[in-house]
Amino acid sequence: MQSGFVYSESLTKNILREDHILRPMRLRLVYELLSEYSAFSQENSSLIEPRIASVNELMSFHSRDYIEAVGAFSQGEDLDRQNRYGFSDSGDNTISPGMYESAALAVGASIVGAEKLLDSSYNHVFNAGGGYHHAGPDFASGFCIFNDAVIAIKKFLLAGVKRIAYIDIDAHHGDGVQNAFYSSKKVLTISIHQSGETLFPGTGSIDEIGEDEGAGFAVNLPLNPNTNDNVYLSAFNALVPPIIDEFKPEILVTQLGIDTHFQDPLSQLSLTTQGHNSVVEKLKELAPNKWLALGGGGYDLSAVARTWALDYATLSSQKIDNTTPTLFNETYGINKLLDQVPEIDGDEENLNFIISQTDKLIENAMPYIRALRNQ
Repeated sequence: MQSGFVYSESLTKNILREDHILRPMRLRLVYELLSEYSAFSQENSSLIEPRIASVNELMSFHSRDYIEAVGAFSQGEDLDRQNRYGFSDSGDNTISPGMYESAALAVGASIVGAEKLLDSSYNHVFNAGGGYHHAGPDFASGFCIFNDAVIAIKKFLLAGVKRIAYIDIDAHHGDGVQNAFYSSKKVLTISIHQSGETLFPGTGSIDEIGEDEGAGFAVNLPLNPNTNDNVYLSAFNALVPPIIDEFKPEILVTQLGIDTHFQDPLSQLSLTTQGHNSVVEKLKELAPNKWLALGGGGYDLSAVARTWALDYATLSSQKIDNTTPTLFNETYGINKLLDQVPEIDGDEENLNFIISQTDKLIENAMPYIRALRNQ
C-alpha cells in the first residue's frame, strides 16, 4: 500500500487576519513532526506536491461569479460587494491578500490526491491542508472559501466512480458537503459532530437524511457537549461500520477535523489525541484500497500537530514513538503525542442517549442502501 502526504510550504502562508484563530502554520508543525519521525523516508510513504486548482476545476462546484469575486477581493478590489458572498472585515471569513491563490491551492492539493488514487499510484493520500467543508457554491462560510472536499468527490464521480462514502468527524457539521450531494445516491455522507443546537453551523440533525434519489444517503449524529473518547468511539462503532459495510464504497473520503479535542477553543467536545486516532484506525479498517483523507478544523496547535501526525502514521502503516523527537520538543515544547485522559461526568447517561440515536439512524439509512445494493 502506497501512502502520500500532500504538502508545500505555500500551504502555510495565508494569514487570514493576525488575530484569526485559523493559523495555517499548524500544517508546518505537522510536516516538521512527521519529518523528524522520518515518516516520508519509508518505502511506502512519500510527499506529494500540490498545485493550484484551475478556474474550470473550481467551477465544478462554485459559480463563475463567486470565483471571480474571490479573485477580485484577494487583490483588494470590489470590497464593497464582500458581504454578498459571505465575507466581512471582522467575521469568520475575512479578506486577505493572496487568499484566492491559497484557497485554490488547498483545492488543488485535494485534486492531486484524488488523481493519485484514480491512477492507482497511491492507495491512501492525506491532504492536511484541505477539509474546507462549509463553503457553498457561491458563498464563504466557517473559514472556508472553496470546498475542496466537494470538488475532489466530483472528480471521482466524473471518472466513473459509482459509490463514494464521505465521513466527517470534525466538531462542526459538514454542511457544505452534505448539501452538495443531498439528492445523490452515489455519495453517502456521514457526519458526527457537536449538536447544531450548541455549535455552528446549526445544522446536522438526525432528521436530515437526504432527498429525492439521495433519501437515506445523508446520516448525521449530533453529539452533546463534553462527549469523550468512550462515548464517541462507542457511537462511531455502533453507527458507521454497519452502514459502510452495506454501502460498500469504491472510494472513501474523510474529513479529520481535530477541533473535537478537549483543549480546542471553539468546540465543547472532549476527545483526546488517542481517541481521535482510534477513530482513524477504524476508518482504515473500513476503507477500500482508495482513501482520500482531508484535514479540517483544529485550533489548538499542539493537538493538531500531534493528532494529524498520529493519523498519517496510521494511514501509512507506520509506528511512531509517543515521545516526540528531540528537535521538535526543543523547538515547540511538545514532548508527547498522547494525552492524559480528562475526567468527564455523566458518561453513562450520555452514552445511552447517543446509542439510542445511532439505532434510529441505522433504521433510517439501511432500507435505502440495501435497495441500492439490490439494483
